Amino acid sequence: MEVNGLAWAGTRTESFDETVKFFGRVMGLHLDAQQPGFVSFRLANGDKFEVFGPDDREHEFFTTGPVVGFGVDDVDAARKELESSGVEFLAPTQSEGEYKWAHFRGPDGNVYEIGGSR
Repeated sequence: MEVNGLAWAGTRTESFDETVKFFGRVMGLHLDAQQPGFVSFRLANGDKFEVFGPDDREHEFFTTGPVVGFGVDDVDAARKELESSGVEFLAPTQSEGEYKWAHFRGPDGNVYEIGGSR
């Protein structure tokens, strides 16, 4: 699976190590920067996704998880890959016109999406 788009998103989580491993290893995002309590991933198109742990003091206002959509070329293939890694999807894949999407729960308990054109 190759994630190909996201303008920017961030999440604050008590499950920092597990969340970083999930986005780096399972989702295949590329590490861009790392500090104690903070990791930034850069996607293929240059967009960023950042994970903030409980030790990060600059983003304490991130009190709820975001729902962001990660663009993929093939939603069905990406879903199968994620499911084979133990990811819990919350509903069947949906579509509207040429766009398909599916929501899943990450290890931090937040809801995320994979989506793209058919």
